[in-house]
Amino acid sequence: GSIHGDEPAGVDIVRELATIDVADGIELWLIPTGNPDGLAVGRRQNSNGVDLNRNFPVNWGPIAEAGHWQYAGPAAASEPETQAIAAFGQELRPHLTLWYHQDLFRITPGRGLDGRIRARYAELTGLPLLQVSGGTYTGTASQWSRSVAADGGAGFTIELGATLSPAETRIHAEAVLTVTGELLVSAPAD
Repeated sequence: GSIHGDEPAGVDIVRELATIDVADGIELWLIPTGNPDGLAVGRRQNSNGVDLNRNFPVNWGPIAEAGHWQYAGPAAASEPETQAIAAFGQELRPHLTLWYHQDLFRITPGRGLDGRIRARYAELTGLPLLQVSGGTYTGTASQWSRSVAADGGAGFTIELGATLSPAETRIHAEAVLTVTGELLVSAPAD
């Protein structure tokens, strides 16, 4: 789902996924947002002013000070939302974790299986494979999610456009199911 409170389109994709029939062998764990306080007020950060997508315990580094748009918090995983997501991920060890952002309209290319999944998702949705730049990327949710993924698993960020129509929402939800099914066929058993 989404992690920045001012980037809500991922919530719509998760809601759409909750309505779609899922093939046997696919188990979805849907979290609409990792930042309910920020989403409620349309603010990037949580109620403590921390950019949760800079607060995860993998590759964390101090970024800026309170009040800055990318403030990483006082320490790695200092925020209750980050702690809850990290604990859940450690327990679940998902094969695939997707994080929705807005509005750069792209997916950063990757390597290996992770790169092939990204490319397939891009192909299914029409998003270009282009580098994301313009910020400091330490302690991100996608870096962390790759660290807890099941063997052969992946985690990455999908940068949606500024808006998402109902038809586009459905395309993204169907892409999730397609790449998940394809990943499970190619991933080693746990």
